[in-house]
Amino acid sequence: MNYGFVELIQRGGVFYHIQGAAPEEVLKTLIAAIPAFPSISREQLLKAVLEREALMSTAIGKGIALPHPRTPLITDPQEQRVIIAFLDREVDWKALDGEAVHTVILMVSASTKLHLHILSEINFLCRQEKFYGMLKNRLPAEEIINAVQEAEQTWK
Repeated sequence: MNYGFVELIQRGGVFYHIQGAAPEEVLKTLIAAIPAFPSISREQLLKAVLEREALMSTAIGKGIALPHPRTPLITDPQEQRVIIAFLDREVDWKALDGEAVHTVILMVSASTKLHLHILSEINFLCRQEKFYGMLKNRLPAEEIINAVQEAEQTWK
């Protein structure tokens, strides 16, 4: 079953004012703030995300980071989520472009195939000036979701 990016964001949520002075602190704060997953603990998720981050920074540039577990931790597609988080202050995430991160998009998927599909959609959206501006300006969740929905319509 294919899940739309909008559905995954609606499931995960959009969070504002996530605090932390370093990636690890930000991820701890974010994972503590999101609704719990039925099949994995917050500790398991944090450990997996930090292990992936230790391999290589998930900052993709332009102030955006895409932390995620290296391999799927969940098996139930109903648990898959994408969480958008706006940081209280910009954080050095060791991005190749040198820009500090202002937005974190945390992905938790049940399969490698969906994970790669979501990554490609996020990368596409983040290259669109309109969408990037929405993230940079921390627009309300409803506006971001509507913009993603509009973009998804053009992909079908």
